[in-house]
Amino acid sequence: MLTVLLIIIYISFISLGLPDSLLGSAWPAVHSDLGVQLSFAGVISMIVSCGTVISSLMSTRLIKRFGTGTVTLVSVGLTAAALLGFGFSDSAIWFCLLAVPLGLGAGSVDAALNNFVALHYKAMHMNWLHCFWGIGATSGPVIMAVWLAKEGGWRMGYRTIGLLQTALVLVLVLTLPLWKKASGAQLKAEAAVKSLPLRQVLRIPGAKPALLGFFCYCSLETTANLWASSFAVSVYGVNADTGAALSSLFFLGITLGRLVSGFVSIRIKTGTLIRTGEACVLCGVLLLLLPLPQWKLFLGICLVGIGCAPTFPSMLHRTPEVFGKDLSQAMMGVQMASAYLGSTFMPPLFGAAAGAFGLFFFPAFLLLLALLLVFCTERTTRRSVNTFA
Repeated sequence: MLTVLLIIIYISFISLGLPDSLLGSAWPAVHSDLGVQLSFAGVISMIVSCGTVISSLMSTRLIKRFGTGTVTLVSVGLTAAALLGFGFSDSAIWFCLLAVPLGLGAGSVDAALNNFVALHYKAMHMNWLHCFWGIGATSGPVIMAVWLAKEGGWRMGYRTIGLLQTALVLVLVLTLPLWKKASGAQLKAEAAVKSLPLRQVLRIPGAKPALLGFFCYCSLETTANLWASSFAVSVYGVNADTGAALSSLFFLGITLGRLVSGFVSIRIKTGTLIRTGEACVLCGVLLLLLPLPQWKLFLGICLVGIGCAPTFPSMLHRTPEVFGKDLSQAMMGVQMASAYLGSTFMPPLFGAAAGAFGLFFFPAFLLLLALLLVFCTERTTRRSVNTFA
């Protein structure tokens, strides 16, 4: 039974990744058709992010009351409705309104499925789960690009992905009884979930460094992904095509790294995976800081991506062991909210600073985030209820 559910969860994470990279790939065409400024994409992105933060914080109460299966079903249904709505939108106002259910759906399903996998499956599945998210995030722009080259344009791109999400909703409806019959352990785990207000979550031993760690990780990942290309073009004078390849290389490093780390996690403990990933990130960032030719950009960014690969899934997977199964969902929801805050605010903050002072301090900014990440994960490890080698 749990094997069937695992397949459904993998498919759900592909669907979770599908819309994540759509706005950026479609926006050059969307903003022209809707007659809004190019920068208006930031407003829509912020609305989506706010929705994910709110639903992540609410996820514990929702799962305790309705169960993981129902929360997943409703969340995917919200994202499907939003994506289909984008496909029929004719104004920026509709984009803003539909960004609300898109964000609310994404945050709940992310927190729910991450905690379910952390409780019931081995670390390798958490790594592969986020690898499948990468497959979805890669496929979204490809589907959109196909439609942008045709008469239907971006609207048909959104409708196609919305229909794919709708198909998953139907699968989830048909398999909903499986969540309720999966195992006695699952039902006991959900019944034991403690719904805590944010102020009580922050009082849990080790919670603050853990939350700061998730904030730092997502700040580092999204800043590296967003600004690596601009750094290479502005500071090292590479052409735009080469700079764009850096972003692809970073994302490829994460996706392939998570595929490999899933196998590695069979023999290596979670704490060791986190430290190995962080060491790889530090090596990549330090390489970017060294006065070397342009080849360092490709190797450095690739190392940062590979290092990010096992770090985030491993941090998520050890949540029940660090904080206990009864508190894991409460922590998971707040951890995801903290991660979304990092990915929402830090890249624009760096962009504002870079606009004023230049992009030359990009590696130093990543180094600061990486060192803070190491500090936070080590503090969390020391405060954990188990010892991680």
